[in-house]
Amino acid sequence: MEQVILVNEKDEQIGVMEKIEAHEKALLHRAFSVFIFNNQGELMLQQRAAHKYHSPLLWTNTCCSHQKVGETNVQAGKRRLQEEMGFSTNLKEVCSFIYKAPFDNGLTEHEFDYVLLGTYNKKPALNPEEAAAYKWMKLEDVKKDMQKNPQIYTAWFLIIFEKFYEYISQNQNELEKN
Repeated sequence: MEQVILVNEKDEQIGVMEKIEAHEKALLHRAFSVFIFNNQGELMLQQRAAHKYHSPLLWTNTCCSHQKVGETNVQAGKRRLQEEMGFSTNLKEVCSFIYKAPFDNGLTEHEFDYVLLGTYNKKPALNPEEAAAYKWMKLEDVKKDMQKNPQIYTAWFLIIFEKFYEYISQNQNELEKN
């Protein structure tokens, strides 16, 4: 049974709770979203597995999940990147924000989300329990496609992308220099 870390709006831990219960009660909890770019400046998108309890088969950022108690944001990002996409790379924490996104199934994501960026240039080894497919896309193309087909993207990815498009784009360029 997976637990999430409940936090207040200052990201101070106030407890832990089973993941589904936290989503049923729409309680604020810690999370992270990983964005992986290649040397061509393309973002690796993940299509969520068909059996996921929310947002199945929707396209999203490279990887996202919840930290475990005692785990740093970067440690959590690296762990889930390996579990979902089958590779590891260095990650950089660039920003955080709070969002709330209700789903049709009665669950709500209410997260204090950390955005992590990294680079990778090989083919991932997808875990079929987590991801159905992947693709590389230029940020500008993702932005245009989201405007045209918002229904094929996860709610949190739409929120993050709109809110942080410029920021992610600027930091992605910094990653390429390192």
